[in-house]
Amino acid sequence: MIRFFILGIVFGLALTMGEVISWFRIQEMFQFQSFHMYGIIGSAVVLGAVFHRLAARFGWKSIAGQTLDVFHYAKGWKNYLFGGAVFGLGWSVTGACPGPLFIGLGAGFLPIGIALFGALAGTLIYGLVADKLP
Repeated sequence: MIRFFILGIVFGLALTMGEVISWFRIQEMFQFQSFHMYGIIGSAVVLGAVFHRLAARFGWKSIAGQTLDVFHYAKGWKNYLFGGAVFGLGWSVTGACPGPLFIGLGAGFLPIGIALFGALAGTLIYGLVADKLP
């Protein structure tokens, strides 16, 4: 467990030093004023695709022993469009992606706690009503 804790600290430091948790950088991205965040997100997508292919090719397994090359997508594009729009709206309004919310709180940006509370409450509500949604 300690290695994951250390990895999380290193990841948090990298996101902080790369200004990924900066509200100003996120607003620049949504106003198409800077390439900074698009470059970071784009490189993450490319690296994720490369590692996905490597995991499939070499049969890498998770800590639980499951193969890493399995994806199950729901049918229909409307779910993804709606979910992406809600996610993007929340990201734009709060100026923070869900993962860096915790990093911002750890970095001492206490007002981010409001957004973190909203994200956790939204997740809880979704969990309660998920089986009733179409």
